[in-house]
Amino acid sequence: MSEFNLSKLYRGYIACLNTQDWSKLRDFVGEDVKYNGQRIGLPGYREMLERDFREIPDLHFEIQMLVCEPPHIASRLHFDCTPIGMFLGLPVQGKRVEFCENVFYEFGDGKIQQVWSVIDKAAIESQL
Repeated sequence: MSEFNLSKLYRGYIACLNTQDWSKLRDFVGEDVKYNGQRIGLPGYREMLERDFREIPDLHFEIQMLVCEPPHIASRLHFDCTPIGMFLGLPVQGKRVEFCENVFYEFGDGKIQQVWSVIDKAAIESQL
């Protein structure tokens, strides 16, 4: 898959998340997807995302940086949101916070097969 096509596919995935169009998630994510080294499968991945949107009703994924070298993508995602309760073990309780997530993806057969994610928890802590 070319860099252009992989980048376009990834941007479609982010749009799918932002619209919470869970029926289309399988167009972007493999059935046996792994998250931070653990196989959670497509159902577990969807559950994780749905939980994120329940806990952060105004969640919106904004791509700040995108590096594409097939079959991998590295992305820096920016968030400006208000988690309603505890978030990453922190008592955010409806306070607006800004933070970033650095995420690496491995694609296979045109879908995300592995995801490695690191959220900047220190940025959230400094705002509380």
